[in-house]
Amino acid sequence: MATGTATRVAVIGGGPAGLMAAETARAYGAQVDVHDRMGSVGRKFLVAGKGGLNLTHSDPFETFVARYGDRRDEITAWLRGFDADALREWARGLGVQTFVGSSGRVFPLDLKAAPLLRAWVRRLRASGVRFHMNHNWQGWDGAQALRFETEGGSVRVEADATVLALGGASWPVLGSNGAWIEALAQRGVGVAPLQPSNCGFEVEWSAHFAAKHAGHALKPVVIECGDGRGGTQRRQGEFIASAYGIEGSLVYACSAALRDEIARSGRAVIRLDLVPGRDQARLASELARPRGTRSVSEHLRRVAGIDGVKAGLLYEVLPKEALSDPGRVAATLKALPLTLLRARPIEEAISSAGGVRFDALDDQLMLRAVPGVFCAGEMIDWEAPTGGYLLTACFASGRLAGSAAADWRGHALAATVGA
Repeated sequence: MATGTATRVAVIGGGPAGLMAAETARAYGAQVDVHDRMGSVGRKFLVAGKGGLNLTHSDPFETFVARYGDRRDEITAWLRGFDADALREWARGLGVQTFVGSSGRVFPLDLKAAPLLRAWVRRLRASGVRFHMNHNWQGWDGAQALRFETEGGSVRVEADATVLALGGASWPVLGSNGAWIEALAQRGVGVAPLQPSNCGFEVEWSAHFAAKHAGHALKPVVIECGDGRGGTQRRQGEFIASAYGIEGSLVYACSAALRDEIARSGRAVIRLDLVPGRDQARLASELARPRGTRSVSEHLRRVAGIDGVKAGLLYEVLPKEALSDPGRVAATLKALPLTLLRARPIEEAISSAGGVRFDALDDQLMLRAVPGVFCAGEMIDWEAPTGGYLLTACFASGRLAGSAAADWRGHALAATVGA
């Protein structure tokens, strides 16, 4: 291999982490080829942007990095090199202006993912990045070349450095299916089991409740549950009662702690405040007023604003005779218990937890067991709530892995000369 040639970098996976790795490696002068098992890149990115692409969040940096929980320190290192502000500036470079919504979330002005992705791929192609679609990675051959299955048969690819950005196992129809685990395990790479994250949970509803209220939103509502560290957390927002249980942004924000509690105890109990801001004692006093000819349901609606799915939940947990006890009703409205039986399957989750363990990686995201192979994105063992935190860390990890991969040949040559 001549010392004057460019480093050959193979990027496997065409999501945000992989494309950012490709762009960064190319900017550092590497010869870059992107391989993806699907027919086009960025499929999950496009689907995530259908309801409005939440690119990142406007949280202050310390608040932002706290969203990564136990992986805060590791991901802080990624974000020091490419944070939310840098991501917005990068988008501007593609002609995509962004704005901060009322929730603090950051969106493109047109809310769409497709224009950004198209502009990005055009720029990558113009820079010399080459794309190879329908290339399904199978691991390495005996000579350590990359192996791919394609429509035309098996293909082997030699590269000086490789970036794996293969995703987790959520939404496998869009490309990430976790099939890479076996190839890495054969090379001695530590991988934590993949689990659903930002997911719904199953509740044993009555047939009546499921039939009448499935698909209805609960808002505003406060969830109280364990925080995974021996304490409790309270979050206000909204979620949806589904036929199988509960789902939605407020549930997703608590999903890691709830999933882990179910793993430990076989179930998780949350408490719902259906009337945030209302004092329990005063509510009980108001409910105790004579209702005259009004039905219990009408009395609840007029006095407490409880109807629809919120009333359905109350009837789900209280026996009929308890509805005549104002104190018990008020207490239940302020802390309605709901037992979660299990997380929904990982295939339905927005993202996944688990993946390549951090102790299997160096600080440049290179696999310690496979020198010259770097990892990026959701295939690494971290998770974050929705709100732009997932995407931002994927971009940041891709940037780090891409720059390190581009520089790897120089390190390898220096080590050879030194030896």
